[in-house]
Amino acid sequence: MKKYRVNVNGADYEITLEALKDGEDFAPKAAAPAPAAAPAAPAAAPAGGEKITSPMPGTILSVNVAVGDSVQEGTVLLILEAMKMENEIMAPRAGKVVSVQVEKGATVESGAVLVVIE
Repeated sequence: MKKYRVNVNGADYEITLEALKDGEDFAPKAAAPAPAAAPAAPAAAPAGGEKITSPMPGTILSVNVAVGDSVQEGTVLLILEAMKMENEIMAPRAGKVVSVQVEKGATVESGAVLVVIE
């Protein structure tokens, strides 16, 4: 085995290379354990009702409604932090909250269902 120092895009790395003998097959070393699985996705949203989705990826700072709450158009359902800004996610119409798909501290992707209003 020989050690070498390589520079890739301005960063130095130390690598070790092993020369294989003629006819010798490469046998990879045991792989590192896989990282912990991602958290389970929230339960599927109910089929009926209007799904309020995340307009961008971010973190849920607060959830202001619960299942069964009646809301008016413009009611702030939750606060989504994205790019260091707090974004109010508001009800697009009056109705009853039938599902809350996120909780405080959750990280969401763009298009993820947050709340369902019927």
